[in-house]
Amino acid sequence: MMKTVFVINGPNLNLLGKREPEVYGNMTLFGIEKALHQRAEALRIGIDFRQSNHEGELVDWLQEAGEKADGVILNAAAYTHTSVALHDAVRAVSVPVVEVHLSNVHARETFRRRSFIAPVAAGIISGFGAQSYLLALDALHAGQYSEQGANEAKA
Repeated sequence: MMKTVFVINGPNLNLLGKREPEVYGNMTLFGIEKALHQRAEALRIGIDFRQSNHEGELVDWLQEAGEKADGVILNAAAYTHTSVALHDAVRAVSVPVVEVHLSNVHARETFRRRSFIAPVAAGIISGFGAQSYLLALDALHAGQYSEQGANEAKA
């Protein structure tokens, strides 16, 4: 049974609700955190919710999650498309990592369609706004993710 899920958020997500609401919606990051805590409480899962604009801090948190969590919900934001360091950190941890995005990245600019995280993630949820986080939590709780795909990529 899943006990603790780290929710790790990357750069500019602290601006949710203000930054491009037509793309990311009106909900703030605090609103997403509150909704996740409510769902997690019903599922009897602890949530450790974090945000940073700094790549190295995200790497540190992923490594910490590998020691302390049962799963990770990761919205690496812009680092999704650029960070080999985050790819390597996800690959190094032994817990399932679900990549999430508020917007449908495949319906946006071409450069957003490539994820350095996807090949080593247990799964990807994209395009459902704040609901993407709740879907990821439900998938982790139910064990509905691709261990095989993630483990093959990590091998």
